Amino acid sequence: MVYIKDKAQNFKFVAFCCKGFILRIEIDIWGCPMLSFEKMGLKPADILIPKKSVDLKKWAVVACDQYTSEKDYWKKAEEYVGDSPSTLNLIFPECYLEDGDSKERIEKINRTMSSYVSQGMFDTYSDCFFLVKRTCGSSSRLGLMAALDLDRYSWEKDSKSLIRATEGTILSRIPPRKEIRKDAGLEIPHIMVLISDDKKEIIEGLYAKSENLEKVYDTELMAEGGKVEAWLVNREKDLEAVRQGFERLYENLNPENPLLFAMGDGNHSFATAKSCWEDIKMHLSEEERENHPARFCLVELENIFDPGLVFEPIHRVLFGVPEEVFLSELSKAADGLEFETVKCKGCIASRNEDQSVQGFGYCTEDKHVYVRVRKPQANIAAGTIQKVLDSLISKGYTVDYIHGIDVTDKLGSEKGNIGIFLPAIDKATFFETIIKDGALPRKTFSMGEANEKRFYMECRCIK
Repeated sequence: MVYIKDKAQNFKFVAFCCKGFILRIEIDIWGCPMLSFEKMGLKPADILIPKKSVDLKKWAVVACDQYTSEKDYWKKAEEYVGDSPSTLNLIFPECYLEDGDSKERIEKINRTMSSYVSQGMFDTYSDCFFLVKRTCGSSSRLGLMAALDLDRYSWEKDSKSLIRATEGTILSRIPPRKEIRKDAGLEIPHIMVLISDDKKEIIEGLYAKSENLEKVYDTELMAEGGKVEAWLVNREKDLEAVRQGFERLYENLNPENPLLFAMGDGNHSFATAKSCWEDIKMHLSEEERENHPARFCLVELENIFDPGLVFEPIHRVLFGVPEEVFLSELSKAADGLEFETVKCKGCIASRNEDQSVQGFGYCTEDKHVYVRVRKPQANIAAGTIQKVLDSLISKGYTVDYIHGIDVTDKLGSEKGNIGIFLPAIDKATFFETIIKDGALPRKTFSMGEANEKRFYMECRCIK
């Protein structure tokens, strides 16, 4: 019998010979058996998909944190869905959070979840991954549906956990989301998590042989969402290929700062799942915690090197803030500002500034301005602006975070408002930046425009 220690110092395995076979059992640093996927913080999942009789175009709706200032979008979605089964009946669009009917909405969501399950609406695909392809316009991107271990995640800014937040987590956003999740029997995720697979072996490797995989679904999406299709990954050889790919990434991590999974979209939903799990596990034995369904969260993994994965900046709109008040606060966040009046939003979006110069744009009712920031107090423009916003919010002003330059321009050009246009960040150095500097300021980036965000489709039982 031989004990061998992993070079990341996180586990060891026992190798011994029995009846001519070499057996290997991985054990963690406390001597507990580990599954080969679990040491890397992920596992296959039991995934639920509506039966073939359900219209998936009406079933799938965009993430609840989109179109937060556009109730008309959600009203049109309600009209389109009608009485058909839909994830619209299982989520809480955030544009309605302040309407005062949260308790009634949540109770209805939970009743509908129970009803869908009791009616036998779902087919269950056990112990599997889904390979997914999303096409929107001329662009497409690949993903892998998998369950991530919430015990391996932290939202703390300076965390060195295997799974971690990439932007500041707004803790005040967790309690209302917990109210939605804590009694829910299903999770329906819009969470997208990044991996850094420069050799494109894991997800792209599966797609190269997708003709040999079982197609699970193929559907158009509502409201210019494009289309989405998925294939079942459950054959032993395919699961092993996925395991080997992640093991390669895992073994190349810095053991002092091992970032394997970086949150892309949906960090607050993932943080909510973590918070709920922390509450649940207090009442469980160690054995019960091992495979409790609430310990894991279903997500879509995406390779940051996928050319179809575009990082979009998340812009800001200030409501009822006089321009002079905004500029006064901005002047406190830097030692110098240069202003250039430009013709339109396009003149701001097309800027290609020297990386050493911080810049952003803003619009009011009557003008568009480009601002260069000299000697800023934050490393990136989003950080500089966040200092301004935090100060304005503390004085009672309102801000919203907007996906898309057109919506920002429309809202920011309304009387009394200010739209703030932020530059995109470089995804090529994204993992390196998180490892070196910790989480970015909250709402720094988005993976695609609002209509390109993940649509709710797959479900998983969490009770």
